[in-house]
Amino acid sequence: MHQEIIKNKEGEFEKAVEYFKTETGKLRTGRASAALVENLPVDYYGNKTPLKQVASINIPEPRLIVIQPWDTDSLANIEAAIKMSDLNLNPNNDGKVIRINIPPLNEERRAELVKVLNQKAEEARISIRGIREEIWEEIQELEKAGKITEDDKFQGKERLQEAVDEYNKKVEDIRKRKEEEIKTV
Repeated sequence: MHQEIIKNKEGEFEKAVEYFKTETGKLRTGRASAALVENLPVDYYGNKTPLKQVASINIPEPRLIVIQPWDTDSLANIEAAIKMSDLNLNPNNDGKVIRINIPPLNEERRAELVKVLNQKAEEARISIRGIREEIWEEIQELEKAGKITEDDKFQGKERLQEAVDEYNKKVEDIRKRKEEEIKTV
């Protein structure tokens, strides 16, 4: 019975890991990445729309992002969205496309990015712990209701911890890869 509870909540563990992966994709590493700008909200005919839905985003060089809107009337709005974001990027609008040069990172900025990465990793681990607590409470309720034995409860706790360790390892692997990417000059 406890296996079913853990199995039903695995999707939530996966969501926590996927969210962390998405957030790390937004961290600037000195290399151009579409993930850096693709979800920026752009004012598109009165609606806030993700950039990836109003333009194509290309990476022709390691330090250059080229954004080509499907509707050239939205160039000014895309440029404004990039300037207003917290990415500290300077877009160049030539009337047809927007080019964003990604400046190389200095050591101080790299250290800051590693700190931000570690904070995001801790947020993901906290989320996983929260899910663990929910499952553990459900298992304890089952035991109180007499639906499982005390041995089953502790067996469930062990299996739950194995699942938590597995997802924490996934978060740590992503964190290590991203930290290596940030530190690479």
